[in-house]
Amino acid sequence: MTRRLAEVAKKVGVSEATVSRVLNGKPGVSPSTRTAVLTALDVLGYERPTQLRGERSRLVGLVLPELQNPIFPAFAEVVGGALAQQGFTPVLCTQTAGGVSEADYVELLLQQHVSGVVFFGGLYAQAESPHDHYERLAQRGLPTVLMNAAFDDLDFPQVSCDDAVAVEQAIGHLLSLGHRRIGLVMGPPDHVPSRRKLGAARAFAARAGLDLPDEYVEHALFSLEGGQAATARLLQRGVTGVVCASDPLALGAVRAARRRGLAVPGEVSVIGYDDSSFMACTDPPLTTVRQPIEAMGRAAVDLLVGEIEGARVTHDEVLFEPELVVRGSTGPVAQQN
Repeated sequence: MTRRLAEVAKKVGVSEATVSRVLNGKPGVSPSTRTAVLTALDVLGYERPTQLRGERSRLVGLVLPELQNPIFPAFAEVVGGALAQQGFTPVLCTQTAGGVSEADYVELLLQQHVSGVVFFGGLYAQAESPHDHYERLAQRGLPTVLMNAAFDDLDFPQVSCDDAVAVEQAIGHLLSLGHRRIGLVMGPPDHVPSRRKLGAARAFAARAGLDLPDEYVEHALFSLEGGQAATARLLQRGVTGVVCASDPLALGAVRAARRRGLAVPGEVSVIGYDDSSFMACTDPPLTTVRQPIEAMGRAAVDLLVGEIEGARVTHDEVLFEPELVVRGSTGPVAQQN
C-alpha cells in the first residue's frame, strides 16, 4: 500500500497524504487533483478502491491492429494528442500475432473503467470476423468511435476517408497518363474499405469506358510481401498500372516490378493509399492517395468527447476527402513496339 501511495503521488506531483485522502474518499481535495490521482492509479495498473470502481477514469483506449503500417501510429499520435488537450490519457492497445486479441483488449479496457475507445482499422472492417466485443461495448453504453469503414450492423460514430473518391483519383490519374490496363491490389475480400474501393473502381471504369476484368483484381494481406505476390500475378497478365489499397502493398508492387526487370515508372506505374511516413523518401518516391489524418483524428476525438459528455452526436458516417499526391512512381504508359 505504501509503495502504491508513493508511486501515485510521484506520478501526480502531490503528497502521499493527498493520495490517501482521495483513495479513502475524504474531503479537502480539489476535483482536478482527485481526477489526476484516479487517472494515475489507472495508468499505473492499480485497482481502484471498491467504492470508486463504478466511476469512469479519464483514460481512453486506442486500439490498433498493428504498428508496422506507419498510418496507424500516425493516427494514434493525432488522436492521442487531441485527447490530451481535452484532459484524457490515451492507452495504446496494439495487437500482435499470437498475442492479446481485440476482444481481450476490450475486456481489459472495460475493467479499467475507461471513458471511451477509438478503434483504428479493427475487426469491424472485416465482415467475416467475430464482432461480439463491439456488441458488448454497445450494451455497456461506452462511447466508441470507429476510424474508417465498418460493416453495416454497428451503430457507433464513424470517421472515414472516402474510398470511392480515393480510387477514382488514382485510376483517373493513370488514365490521364495513357494507361488502359490497370490492375488493383486490394485487401482481403471481406475487408469493407477494399470492397468499397473495388465497387467504386468498377463503376468509374464503366463510366470511363475502361475494361476492368476480374483477372485485373487481386486480393492480398496488408503487407509488403502480400503486395509483391499479388502484383507479380497482375504483371503476368500485362497490366501497366497498379492501384493499391495501402502504401505497404504499393511498395511490394514496386518490388515485384523490379524483380521482373521492369522499370518504375518507365514500364509500370504504381499508386499507394494513405501517404504514410517516408513515402516521399522511397525509390522512387511513391505516388499515393493521402488520408487527411489530422482532420479525421480531431473529428474522431470531438465525436468521442461529445458522447462522453452526454451530448447527442451523429452516428452517420463522417466522410473526409482524400488527396492524390503525385510523385515519382507514376509516369506515361510505355509505347508498345
